[in-house]
Amino acid sequence: MSLLRKLPIRFLNPQSALRLRFFSAQTAEKHAFPDVPTSAYYDERINAAGRDGDLETIRKLLNKRIADGCFNTNNTFKFLTRTDTSLSILDDLFKTLGRLDRGLPRKQAYDALIARLCKIKRVEDSLRLVDAMARGNDGLNAVTFHPILSALTHDKKMEEAWRVIEQMRELKVSPDLTAYNYLLTANCFNGNLTAASEVLEKIEENQLGFDARTYDALVMGACKEGKVEGALMLVRRMLEDGQSPLYCTYAHVISALLRLDYCAQAVKFVMVCGNRDHKLDTESFGCLASRLIGMRKFDEAKFVLEEMNKRGLEMYGSKLKDFYESNVRNAKLNSS
Repeated sequence: MSLLRKLPIRFLNPQSALRLRFFSAQTAEKHAFPDVPTSAYYDERINAAGRDGDLETIRKLLNKRIADGCFNTNNTFKFLTRTDTSLSILDDLFKTLGRLDRGLPRKQAYDALIARLCKIKRVEDSLRLVDAMARGNDGLNAVTFHPILSALTHDKKMEEAWRVIEQMRELKVSPDLTAYNYLLTANCFNGNLTAASEVLEKIEENQLGFDARTYDALVMGACKEGKVEGALMLVRRMLEDGQSPLYCTYAHVISALLRLDYCAQAVKFVMVCGNRDHKLDTESFGCLASRLIGMRKFDEAKFVLEEMNKRGLEMYGSKLKDFYESNVRNAKLNSS
């Protein structure tokens, strides 16, 4: 009896012992590495460690994920938010990244953290990381600066964005077309065509050419100024250059034409530009038909929907489907 009294209670209770073994097994299974880890798996583990303030685990996971071919994503540092509690770990996290394996593990982690900091409006902190990358010769390139320029131009901080461009040059990093496109798009969106022209001069001066984003920004700027003919010329040049238009590029032109009540010209535009990309046709024809119905231009809307049916383009949303059934399909059945 004296021996039994000295034993912990759980050894006298078989059910308690079973529960202990079960939960221990669950915990071990939860933290065991899968045979084929994924980026999502690593993100989950890193975010859990980040919420616990476990920087050493974060360091190990950031190194191991690259060795496993699981690159960082937009979710890697999601444990960082705008709260003071979350951001209190920031300085120590910076030091942790500086101790990662040189090469891709460190470069990838820096880029991912910079993107996250810009997402939560901590651009100044992201620029501190840029300085650290420059000092450590850790693969600083134009891609590193993209989220910074995106955040600044989105918030209309154009002077700060230009200072970042200058900082890139000082660090021997050549701004690429994507970097300039952020400034170009922001200026065109804000209707500042003089500033947009200055950006274009830089693009041409550095012989960077135009891509779909460049053309989209220019088309948007022309449409905002009511210069639809100029926008149409840009679309024509874009197609001649072999660039695939973005969905929004055609939407800019359609909206500009409809604002001027040029419904027939809008219909002609999507017809002429069609038959190049099935998905793009689906978006542009559908966008035009929906806008025409909203404007109560029913005859034009019927024509566009008939064309969509002929071309095998799917009609998304009940608005288009119901209108087609009521005003096009049923009308044909009743007339036959």
